[in-house]
Amino acid sequence: MRKLILGLAALFTVSVLSSCGYNAAIKLDEKVKASWGEVENQYQRRADLIPNLVNTVKGAADFEKETLTQVIEARAKATSVQVDPNKLTPENIQKFQSAQGEVSQALGRLMVVSERYPELKANANFQELQAQLEGTENRIAVARRDFNQSVQEYNTQIRTFPNNLFAGMFGFQQKGSFSAEAGADKAPKVEF
Repeated sequence: MRKLILGLAALFTVSVLSSCGYNAAIKLDEKVKASWGEVENQYQRRADLIPNLVNTVKGAADFEKETLTQVIEARAKATSVQVDPNKLTPENIQKFQSAQGEVSQALGRLMVVSERYPELKANANFQELQAQLEGTENRIAVARRDFNQSVQEYNTQIRTFPNNLFAGMFGFQQKGSFSAEAGADKAPKVEF
């Protein structure tokens, strides 16, 4: 009789756990981690392109060293900021986003200043790298959007009733997402 009661209690526990959203939360947590991996992958792709772009620019023009230095330093800083997929807090995401934003700004300055050098603009290697960077920026935007959607699904799952009752008990915490950077609502000013 005791075994029967223990068996029924175990069956009840399993059914309660499966209906409390635990498994769904696990799946969504894994989806968030995979989405974060894709974000990092696209930022790494950009970081890998930057040395080629800088070397092409160096070879094609008597270029302002300050701009190249800013690009190289921003890349180094951005690649040093890593976020553990298990610690996707708003603060950690903001640190990562800030470092990547510096790279974007430095690349923007590089592209604007490069307009002053007609021989650079005509260089096929530069044009190809510029196209690769543009494509990479688009991929980054898509990866960030997909990540934010995954985070939204996950956060919704662990915050809705009755899942919220069990989420904290099992250690599920809200995750941070990307947001627009300060000043993103204003168009950049391009001057020649």
